[in-house]
Amino acid sequence: MSNAHAAWAHVDEQGRPHLLEEHLESVGELAARFARRFGSEEWARLAGRWHDLGKYTVAFQNLIRREHGIEAHLEQEGPVGPRDHSTAGALHAQAVLGGQGLFLAFIIAGHHGGLSDKEPLVSERLKALDRQALYAQALKWPIPEGLLRPGARPVTPAFLAPKPGGREPERERVRRLEMWIRMSFSALCDADFLDTEAFFDAGKAALRGGGPSIESLRDRLRAHLERLEARVRSRGPLSEVNRVRSEVLASCRARAAERPGIFSLTVPTGGGKTLASMAFALEHAARHGLERVVVAIPFTSIIEQNAVVYAEALGEDAVLEHHSGGDPLRETHRNRVAAENWDRSVIVTTTVQLFESLFANRPGPCRKLHRLAGSVIVLDEAQTLPPGLLAPILDVLRTLVTDYGASVVICTATQPALGWRPGLPEGFEQVRELAPEPREAFGRLRRVRVRWPEPDAPLSHEDLAEALARERSVLAIVHKRGDAREVCEAVDRRLGDASTFHLSALMCAAHRGEVLGRIREAVARSGSVRVVSTQLVEAGVDLDFPVVYRALGGLDALAQAAGRCNREGKLAAGGELRVFLSPTKPPKGVARTAMAVTQGLLAQAPDLDLFDPAIFERYFQRLYGAKSLDEKGLLPLREALCFRTTAELFRFIEDDWSAPVVVPYGDARDAIAELERLGPSRERLRRLQRFTVNVEKGKQEAWLKSRCARWVAETVVVLEAAQGAYDPRLGLVPERVGTWAPTALVIG
Repeated sequence: MSNAHAAWAHVDEQGRPHLLEEHLESVGELAARFARRFGSEEWARLAGRWHDLGKYTVAFQNLIRREHGIEAHLEQEGPVGPRDHSTAGALHAQAVLGGQGLFLAFIIAGHHGGLSDKEPLVSERLKALDRQALYAQALKWPIPEGLLRPGARPVTPAFLAPKPGGREPERERVRRLEMWIRMSFSALCDADFLDTEAFFDAGKAALRGGGPSIESLRDRLRAHLERLEARVRSRGPLSEVNRVRSEVLASCRARAAERPGIFSLTVPTGGGKTLASMAFALEHAARHGLERVVVAIPFTSIIEQNAVVYAEALGEDAVLEHHSGGDPLRETHRNRVAAENWDRSVIVTTTVQLFESLFANRPGPCRKLHRLAGSVIVLDEAQTLPPGLLAPILDVLRTLVTDYGASVVICTATQPALGWRPGLPEGFEQVRELAPEPREAFGRLRRVRVRWPEPDAPLSHEDLAEALARERSVLAIVHKRGDAREVCEAVDRRLGDASTFHLSALMCAAHRGEVLGRIREAVARSGSVRVVSTQLVEAGVDLDFPVVYRALGGLDALAQAAGRCNREGKLAAGGELRVFLSPTKPPKGVARTAMAVTQGLLAQAPDLDLFDPAIFERYFQRLYGAKSLDEKGLLPLREALCFRTTAELFRFIEDDWSAPVVVPYGDARDAIAELERLGPSRERLRRLQRFTVNVEKGKQEAWLKSRCARWVAETVVVLEAAQGAYDPRLGLVPERVGTWAPTALVIG
């Protein structure tokens, strides 16, 4: 059959056809290669060969030609029905494979619109008469028999077979099946994207692949660490901090030979966990034939810091940063392409990106998931995992280890209690610690004394301000954005100036970055600096103070605050963390529950040792026991194969109350003008993120209604009447929006 009368999958702008048979064969082979890692090669090959069977109809072939201005020479037959080319392949999978064909039906039917819930997939598509008619039309086409029939019936992966003696609960087995459908779907979607891209955009396709191998990166890191050690030893005897770092690194390397599984790395602040965890991951991957390292970090500020460390150790070409807060000016086209499917040996991403992809149903976020098979996943600051999602998160991580050959490293100074117990049946049965004697290391690196508050004796903002004014260099961390502003202004009144630095999320990221730079300059210049901040300063911000005040909260948050105190260990007498009872409460939700758990522990042990790793086992057990660990009911939804509903309900960060507005800071006006002139693009929207502040949705709506804010390019809300509303020191002051600051009336 000539190309003119052959079935086409796609047509480019020049009218060049992509032959359907070639597309199906190519996608099948590519999907099979991706699924080989988890023993599902034949299943993925069939999914690839059948995913576009619905394009084998006269109606579709005439339609694709007419859409591109090409005369249709094929005979039209009957009513066209819905424009649907994926259900036919799903029906064919059932026709050939029987009951097991339903698993492929999920994958094939969802390869454009996303994985469906089981009930609508069956009732609205597989049983629909018009969809069955389309399948019947497709079978009238002279489709090559090799595409329609498998050479041999695909074998069910061993990990999906029931365990001997029926020891595995049926619901757990179904969740493993759900994960298998999800991973196989990923292999199909990525293969379909890549083959289609190769046809339409050879230049983009040429950017894919390449990059250093795991073995070469391991060797680069070994050489870098040797240079660092030589540099440190050349300065004289090792400090206690450097001795601990050396011991942690040596232990991580020695444990890398152990079989894949779940590991913990419990290291105090300053213990060198960034490079030690990467050294373990690369050594472990190289020894066991694993293909990549994925580092998931909760905060973009830590990602940016760690990415600099990794780039110095491994090379600029080695690490793919995949997060929304990156600088678009530093992002290369090759990196943007690799971020679509994580085709790189080392990925540094956000915890949000990792888990929202693992519970997604759309092809875009799901196409990277098959890359997690045979990988090392490092969860940095793992204590930040949301308790309300903990059970489904742990279940998925355990499945990645048991069924997909991954290893997981739980990396933090405050280890959460993630082991199996009656109250946490999804917990890990075995977690192997990588660090040598964590309790001893914490004792050796103890640099801070803790002063606990008296119960039921809150410290007013005025009294806190007076205490801060007496200190030469001090950091205060409060619960809320309004608290930070009130305390900062109260310190101003006592000092008679505005020398105290303010940090809160009412300041856009560009503003906060500049202020942090000025704080570091002030510390280096005179050592005298006062800072009032919300908890954002605890998110990997590299600051060092002799005294830190911290509002009583969760024990893990207090430990993070202690990490900003005597960080470099230069004070002979040590630093001091002064915990105080705030007159305001933490934000609702986990933060408030965490404070109550801390208060309960303090009631039992008023001299609580914040630097004893064992205390965090008790703390997290109580915290997790105080909340539902599957508050959205995701485990039952997964057991019912409800992919779409699971994706809709899984939100790693609950943020329904807030909405973003772009504020007039720095180069924001230039970025807005460019957006208005040229329209939305990834780079332009990323640039505006640096000038964005989240406010209550009601405020955003009111400002739009009163024309204090406006939509730009129908994508972002920009604050308009902001004279004085965005303070150069305090950031956005919501009550000033729509009013005129006194300085605006001064004619200069």
